[in-house]
Amino acid sequence: MTWSSVSLSLLDSFWLFLALCFLVAFFAHKASAHLPRGYRKSSLFTLFQDLIRYGKTKQKLHRAEWLRVFDVPKRWFWHFYAISVGWNVFLLLSSFAFIYQLQSYPPWLTGMLEILTGVPTAGGQAPQPSTVLVQLLLCVHSLRRLLECLFVSVFSDGAMHLVQYLFGLGYYIVLGLTALCSDGMAKGPGSFRSQLDWIHLAGCVLFVMASLLQHRSMVLLARLRKGKSGRVETLAHTVPEGGWFELVSCPHYFAELLIYISLGFVLGGLSFTWWLVVLYVFFNQALAGQLCHDFYISKYESYPKHRRAFIPFVL
Repeated sequence: MTWSSVSLSLLDSFWLFLALCFLVAFFAHKASAHLPRGYRKSSLFTLFQDLIRYGKTKQKLHRAEWLRVFDVPKRWFWHFYAISVGWNVFLLLSSFAFIYQLQSYPPWLTGMLEILTGVPTAGGQAPQPSTVLVQLLLCVHSLRRLLECLFVSVFSDGAMHLVQYLFGLGYYIVLGLTALCSDGMAKGPGSFRSQLDWIHLAGCVLFVMASLLQHRSMVLLARLRKGKSGRVETLAHTVPEGGWFELVSCPHYFAELLIYISLGFVLGGLSFTWWLVVLYVFFNQALAGQLCHDFYISKYESYPKHRRAFIPFVL
């Protein structure tokens, strides 16, 4: 959907709903610090915290045993990216087949796109080059994160909620479909070079820079648990230092936001649907970043006071 024809489709409503949910969760978490101690021990409050926290931020959460039944290992994060790689590579190959071999999308995929967009002809024409480029970048991003989870990150025994796990499994499925539903924003027929504009190039440059920032941050986090030999020596949490960690507690979350913004630029900056995705990512990463920031502040009295949660000098 373009900005010139803003009427919410099912897909738009989905991303807007998610964005609002995490916005409410963010402010509810901020407000919870001012609640009377009795409310913070209630079952409803504990359930809310259990659903928004994962990993180290769950450590000090006092939960009933029945809530722990729904824990799954945080190290299963790699499952999300494995599914994302498989699904988005399939969509990318389907787009290539449509463009170069004139093979239309499978009927079931076309039907899904029509339901999500509310446009009967959605999926009935070959994707624009900018859309294919976004699909390619999504594959690159997912593959990098998969490799980082498997070969770089050192996971402790942290957990996440089963609901978070199931949400993560479906997230990249919907994200890949969203990229296809954001199609039709290019200038029109012609070669990719003829459609390439400065905003597409800026998006690609930002994507590369944000990806490097995120990878560098993941390497620095992993080094906190490794010795000089490269072997894991501890699973304890310590204060991260170096790089953008000198400015924020979670530069990898900031990089994630920048990656999604970059993809919006690659789409020409015209996809209203994609900017709703960016809005969701902003509130999602803001909540996750704030939870990590609060953890560091509560655990380390000497934690640098000038650091923000995930956006330098802002948040």
